[in-house]
Amino acid sequence: MKIYKPIFWSKKNFLSIILYPLTFITFTINLIKNLSNKKKYNLKTICIGNIYLGGTGKTPLSIEVNKILTKKYKTVFIKKKYKNQIDEKILLESNGKLICNNDRGIALKIAKNQKYEICIIDDGLQEKTIKYDLSIACFNSTSGIGNGFLLPAGPLRENISNVKKYDAIFLNGEKKNKILKSLLLKNNKNLKIFEGKYVPTNLKQFNRNNNFIIFSGIGNPNEFERTLKKYRFKIKKKIIFPDHHKFSKYEIDKIKKIAKVKDLNIITTEKDYLRLSKKNKKNIKFLKIELKIKDRKKFSNFLQEKI
Repeated sequence: MKIYKPIFWSKKNFLSIILYPLTFITFTINLIKNLSNKKKYNLKTICIGNIYLGGTGKTPLSIEVNKILTKKYKTVFIKKKYKNQIDEKILLESNGKLICNNDRGIALKIAKNQKYEICIIDDGLQEKTIKYDLSIACFNSTSGIGNGFLLPAGPLRENISNVKKYDAIFLNGEKKNKILKSLLLKNNKNLKIFEGKYVPTNLKQFNRNNNFIIFSGIGNPNEFERTLKKYRFKIKKKIIFPDHHKFSKYEIDKIKKIAKVKDLNIITTEKDYLRLSKKNKKNIKFLKIELKIKDRKKFSNFLQEKI
């Protein structure tokens, strides 16, 4: 979904109250989906998704899960084919095998025919026709559940009470959010909650004494900025685009012009960099990050137990 997240998604206000009656549409769609017959496929499936729309660390976690399991099993990523998510496709392909199809069920059948043992489904929690062996919902530790409303009045794709249907939760980001943890456990006291932080892996490529202009078109641009500030990047200007934005030459030329006039270095996210044309990539660097899992051994044991 290509959107700017409205401010009222963070806190309830007049606009979110006005839009609240429209959440009945989302509620009804979810209700119908939940009535679907669930099919179990003859191979292990791990689904990593979210309830909060975008920017929760699904893809980085999928990559880390693959790193843990690929040592012992023949694994493959499953990703539904979306034209505007070529960046995530490239990112997954650079970290393992990928089957991308318009139908996740067909993708799982292909995986079975190719003798894969475990499928890691990136962003599939709202696919209610598949019975997953393990389901993990990701949240950004700062954003939490926003104003707590369903779309379009809030950022939630499903009611927060649906966490009771999932096996584990990942809280990704810099903030320690005890209130969110408490809320999640209130809905399911048996939930396994894990935490992850974004750690840059290419800091040596940057001179952090320089000043920077940053741009991004991702689900949670604020987390990108927080990570840069944590590692003491001097941010003088930032430009935010919608999630999965396809950058035009005009937009990139404008950013480069600002950088030249103000003597700034340009930095973006890896996902955004992957969506740039070869020509537009010139003089632009990206921060490469990976998700560092707290208590990685504990999480690894949890995965092994579940599959």
